Amino acid sequence: MGHPRPLWMLFMTEFWERFAFYGIRWAFVLYVVAQFYDGAATGEAPAGKLYGAYLALVYAGAIFGGYVADKILGYQRSILLGAVFMTAGLFMIAIPSEHVFKLGLATVIVGNGMFKPIISTLVGKLYATGDARRDSGFTIFYMGINSGAFIAPIITQYLAKNVFGVDNMPAYKIVFIASGIGMILSFLWFWFGRAKLKGIGLPNPGNESISRIAAVVAGALCAIPLFYFLLTIPASALQWYVLAPMFAALCVLLLVEGIRNGAVARDKVIAMLVIFLFNILFFMFFEQAGSSFTFLADKIVNRDLGFVQFENAWFQSVNSVAIIVMAPIIAWIWMRMGRANPSIPRKFALGIIFNGLAFLLLMYALASLVDIDTGKIPFWTLFAVYWIQSIGELCLSPVGLSMTTKLAPEKLVGFGMGGWFLSTGIGNNLSGLFAAEASGEGGMTVASAHSAYTSGFWILMIGGVALFLLSPLIQKLMHGVK
Repeated sequence: MGHPRPLWMLFMTEFWERFAFYGIRWAFVLYVVAQFYDGAATGEAPAGKLYGAYLALVYAGAIFGGYVADKILGYQRSILLGAVFMTAGLFMIAIPSEHVFKLGLATVIVGNGMFKPIISTLVGKLYATGDARRDSGFTIFYMGINSGAFIAPIITQYLAKNVFGVDNMPAYKIVFIASGIGMILSFLWFWFGRAKLKGIGLPNPGNESISRIAAVVAGALCAIPLFYFLLTIPASALQWYVLAPMFAALCVLLLVEGIRNGAVARDKVIAMLVIFLFNILFFMFFEQAGSSFTFLADKIVNRDLGFVQFENAWFQSVNSVAIIVMAPIIAWIWMRMGRANPSIPRKFALGIIFNGLAFLLLMYALASLVDIDTGKIPFWTLFAVYWIQSIGELCLSPVGLSMTTKLAPEKLVGFGMGGWFLSTGIGNNLSGLFAAEASGEGGMTVASAHSAYTSGFWILMIGGVALFLLSPLIQKLMHGVK
């Protein structure tokens, strides 16, 4: 296809890593309730909070993983070592012990930090500066991400229910084992394919020593108990005593560096930090997909289509299909708009507003479309919610990383990227707290879901409209960055 040969190898490495990561997404909160709370609805709120904390720490871990790859290991070794830790963690969470489950999640977090941000960096290194193929290469790579995310819930659900489990009790541990096998395939694909990289991503001269690998392994083993501890504390404590101070310190460092570089650099940093705040808002509600939406689909959505029962897990594949279908359409719309193409802040505002419209649909369905006999809302409503949210994601996510590299101070671009990931992680942790509100103390009901999703709609719409109105000011602070 006219691209560097290693692109296919990296595509498939990421495909299997995403298969592993998304394979557990649909089963996470359902398993926690079934295994550690004996299926009681009172377990829904803590399950949602644990899911949010796990995602938050995955993103926070990426900050440290980037440093390890840059300064100590090199990209290739970082990916391989990260894959080993992720594989171990995925097999650990299949063991039916709450302590081992959280220890396994902590191990996945450490491994993901060394893997996920690094493989994308390797894709960029395949192309010389100014190579016109770079954007299309990342598009192909992005398809690998969505392809793995699409098939993972379908395959893991089929194995858990139809092969090893029964309708009322899927064999959730099979989900985690299948995901672990997916991670092994990712490791093997990269191990045997890395020769095609021809030195790209190898350690810097003088850093080839095996002792560096041993040092990173020792550091990672020490980090696992720390992440385990952070998973055991209340999600609200994690938010205010860990994530918020980290974010505040990072913002101060960026702002100080911006001030040192002059008024233009200072303004760009301010614009970037404002966008980070709205990014938190977006992901606080977007990540309901793995928590409260799962309970909604399980208890309140009529998934009987007549000719087939739409499985709960399949909803996790809808986002990937929507991204694959809608991405070229949205890109075409932006191109057709020409000079009227919305600015970066307005695209972010549109993303938040579309997210709000998804909650408006749920709000309407839970108020007006609940079937009197079954107490459930039509299938199409939640299906449409995932599509609407995906449109919002396409307005926001693709420009986020690019925006950060353009606005961050030249010497602290890595910290800027860390701020983007950390803002996403904070949003994910807040998503767990919000999911707990949607479930209530006694488990999700139509009333509890309607109350929470109504609040979500208003918060998102007010935030989106506010950002839309502030966009000219933010754009001015960006000094021509588009």
